[in-house]
Amino acid sequence: MRILFICGSAEPGKDGVGDYTRRMCGGLIRNNQDAQIISLCDHEATSFTKSSNQMVEQTTVIVHRIPVSASNNQRFIWLQEVVNNFQPDWISLQFVPYSFNPKGLPFWLPTFFKKIKGNHKWHIMFHELWLGIDKESSFKHKCIGKLQQRIVKKLVHQIQPRFNTTQNKLYQFFLQSHKIDADLLPICGNIPLTAEKKEQSDFIQFVLFGTIHPGAPFNDFVEDLKANLTKFKKPIKFVFIGKNGAELTTFTTILDKYKISHEVLGIQPENVISQVLVNSDFGISTTPYFQTEKSGVYAAYREHQIRTICVSRDWTPTKGQYVIPQIIKYEKNKLNIIPVEVQILDLHRLVTQFINSISKI
Repeated sequence: MRILFICGSAEPGKDGVGDYTRRMCGGLIRNNQDAQIISLCDHEATSFTKSSNQMVEQTTVIVHRIPVSASNNQRFIWLQEVVNNFQPDWISLQFVPYSFNPKGLPFWLPTFFKKIKGNHKWHIMFHELWLGIDKESSFKHKCIGKLQQRIVKKLVHQIQPRFNTTQNKLYQFFLQSHKIDADLLPICGNIPLTAEKKEQSDFIQFVLFGTIHPGAPFNDFVEDLKANLTKFKKPIKFVFIGKNGAELTTFTTILDKYKISHEVLGIQPENVISQVLVNSDFGISTTPYFQTEKSGVYAAYREHQIRTICVSRDWTPTKGQYVIPQIIKYEKNKLNIIPVEVQILDLHRLVTQFINSISKI
């Protein structure tokens, strides 16, 4: 089976969806499928790069890269050329509105894809939907969200996908409210599991990998931790790794105030990140609770079988709330870090689920 994945950008380590797509392609190739990627609006490409090789987990993936600066007419010519040469059975669109337009309004996308000629079937993976589905969203975001809804509905109408997926029940619910059926397909993390657990640590280790989102009640969380230290058999320690962003200093200042040990490792190779994750007891996510399942950070925690604690700003869906058994939701003065069984999640299972689903269509 030949599958062509379309994403926004494909520079390794620079685009979460691009990294996810590369791992999926590698997994499919190792399962004797033929898979390639084309990045449609690549921010790191300066010219059209055809059939370049990218390595992922000892597997070579062919990637075609179209610069974001290209005109849509030229973009179409290059995409059609790749489709003609590869002749995919499936085209899998990895949909994020902001991947194809800086303001999240790719009005051109539905008609653009409808014009692509070939004998392929369409699949859409909805990594993100539209703004304004939370009660806290601003009027501006609700207005943008209405426009994004129209784009999504027009896209589905124009290309008539035979199969849709998303990675969480909330998005599935909102898609269904617009009569768009989507199966659940969890995402894999961007960090392959390459490490093994080393001998027991002297600390209970909390890791915070990747971007720290603003508004997280971290001071409350640490204060509650400090008040419950007697429940831990060892001292606690925080490790920050990856590109944490502007909020990092706020978090380390809070830890200093409470005299809690911490270490900032910054950007590191994948094997180092994997080792840190494996050696950790808890992973901190600052992505809002009901959006956690779309987070590559959460996927990495889960793939490395560490428990996730959500410490985030308020983000309340307008409808469709549910409990996520895999995630401990922090609430002030209600710290209860009980053991949560982490279901095994690995790339092979996700790839097998995807292959089995499209093979039936």
